[in-house]
Amino acid sequence: MYMLHAGAPSNNGSIRYTALTPGGARGEIPSPHTSAPHQPALMRRHSIFLTLALALLAPVVAHTQTALTPDQAEARAIFQQLIEIKTSYKEGSTSPAAHAIARRFLNAGFPASDVHVLGPAGDKDSNVVVRMQGSSKTLKPILLIAHLDVVEALRSDWSIDPYKLTERDGFFYGRGTSDIKGGATTIAEALLRLKREHIVPERTLILALTAGEEGGGGYNGITWLIDNHRDLIDAEWCINPDGGDPLIKDGKKIVRAVQASEKVFQSFYLTVTNKGGHSSMPTPDNAIARLADAIGRVSRFHFPVHLNETTRAYFERSSGLANGQTAADMRAIAKNERDSAAAARLSASPFYNAQLRTTCVPTMLEGGHAPNALPQFARALVNCRILPAETPDDVRAALVRAIADDSVKVTSAEDGKLGTASPLRPAVMNPVEKVTQRLWPGVPVIPQMETGATDGWRLRDAGIPTYGLGGIPIDVDDVRAHGRDERILVKSFYEGVEYMYQLVREVAVTPTKS
Repeated sequence: MYMLHAGAPSNNGSIRYTALTPGGARGEIPSPHTSAPHQPALMRRHSIFLTLALALLAPVVAHTQTALTPDQAEARAIFQQLIEIKTSYKEGSTSPAAHAIARRFLNAGFPASDVHVLGPAGDKDSNVVVRMQGSSKTLKPILLIAHLDVVEALRSDWSIDPYKLTERDGFFYGRGTSDIKGGATTIAEALLRLKREHIVPERTLILALTAGEEGGGGYNGITWLIDNHRDLIDAEWCINPDGGDPLIKDGKKIVRAVQASEKVFQSFYLTVTNKGGHSSMPTPDNAIARLADAIGRVSRFHFPVHLNETTRAYFERSSGLANGQTAADMRAIAKNERDSAAAARLSASPFYNAQLRTTCVPTMLEGGHAPNALPQFARALVNCRILPAETPDDVRAALVRAIADDSVKVTSAEDGKLGTASPLRPAVMNPVEKVTQRLWPGVPVIPQMETGATDGWRLRDAGIPTYGLGGIPIDVDDVRAHGRDERILVKSFYEGVEYMYQLVREVAVTPTKS
């Protein structure tokens, strides 16, 4: 393990930090207002006509172009810097990004003792943790997390360079724009702005930008910090912009989501073995055939509906956005999870079905060893997404009962964990509601359960309630995370910068009692 206070010498020599201008990651942008030499009369006339034309067009230009505020300019510079540092696991490293963030906080006046770049000894990937000391001696800190790593992006797959921030047609393009360097920028900028405005929070604020969330190899930064430096990140609760996005539909904000729980990822092997034989003399006991029957039973099996605080609130509040039978079914299931008719209709939607119950689906298959031999081995991988409070052992037992064949062995593919939901406490929900209505009047705040996974479950498992609270509105019809030409709206980015600043200030400077 190494631990480096940014700005201090490391084991490999000294680290030199240079000031970064707020206008960009490197150097300065020259001013467009430069002096011109003496012009001939004809050119002066052209210049006069051009000046007049520009004056007439000025009102139009004013409506289409707006100069960035200093806060927005700084946020854009951070965003560009993070996008243009390749942090994918195979070809890149999170360490340059961690050091770049550390330098910005040191240049902003944060003490070196509160800025940490750290990770396992000798590993190419680092994390950065910044602490903004609060005035209260009794209120526990609030943690702000995002991951620095991104999934791989091949230049040949994209229409533009994935590792350059491209602003075009109202969008920011680049790998990580939506997942999740935009979110990382918003929480970093929130702390830098508080510092610039000489605001001392009552609660200590902790920024942790980490490695390894996307997988692909290496270690997970949040787990490593929990196991090795819990004191640096220990908090009463956590904001994670990698979840709970505000949503846009047809250009209009429709939901301010709050991700308060996540399903747990757990896979199981279904395995059948027998003695085999020659394919010219088939027997009823065929490993592939038995496995196929088992897969069919798993596919037809539905786990029981089980709502928790988050999903019950989700269906109750979402009913106000739905119409007709769907709205009625949402209200019904929120009142009574045993309403089988409402559950059946809602389950026709894969998304609603995933909110209602644990799900298991076959995703991989292998078997047999020769075209002219009876199979001696056949195996399927079944991937399950388990509701909080349900255990992997319970799910395995349910699969065994559904398969109802002792020749099919059901075993865990990895160590199972128990999922934990974060309570919808007023100290979180009230500030979210307040800031949302201040900035986006009329947009409903709706709790949700993540059907995928973020680093939030790791913190919940460690006893730190975590809330997915992205600030950047995402178009539900244009989700490109992990995909080709990943992008977010330019307008959404700047809205997210302001939203996150106001939320962080609301919870840290004027905290609501739990």
